Amino acid sequence: MNARSVAPGGLALIESLVNTRALDSDADALDTEEGRERFGLTPDDVPEARALRESLRATLLAHAGHPPHAPVTPLDALLAAAPLRVTVAADGSAALAAATAAPSLLARVAVAVAEALVEGTWQRLKACQAPDCHWAYYDRSPAGRGRWCSMQICGARAKMRRYRAKGP
Repeated sequence: MNARSVAPGGLALIESLVNTRALDSDADALDTEEGRERFGLTPDDVPEARALRESLRATLLAHAGHPPHAPVTPLDALLAAAPLRVTVAADGSAALAAATAAPSLLARVAVAVAEALVEGTWQRLKACQAPDCHWAYYDRSPAGRGRWCSMQICGARAKMRRYRAKGP
């Protein structure tokens, strides 16, 4: 459904995770082996990954100025459990990294959020306003006021509904 380009940097991971569930069909890529492999998940990891995904979706809806579509665990509560560490290079530069050699999805998401905060891109990752979509997208509009994952699809549908509601 998304006609826009992929989000930059680590935000692509978050965008991809949120978009594993299509609300219009309720299809969930995490139900498939291929979908789980994309994120390094086992079947036992799926409930936590789903909770993280929906918490991220609620946060992305908030970025776009919309309430969450369902009650979820707050993202900060989930990210508090991420095993992270600060690394400092010989030149003095520092970075946030996963604390384990094989980082969990939670740790990778936490690092992506932190990097996006530093880069100033976190607020631009949003969820589509359309109630039957809520697809994650990166808002590249100059003013940062994008509302739909695709103007050609969800935006056009919303405008057509508004036009029809006005009547003759």
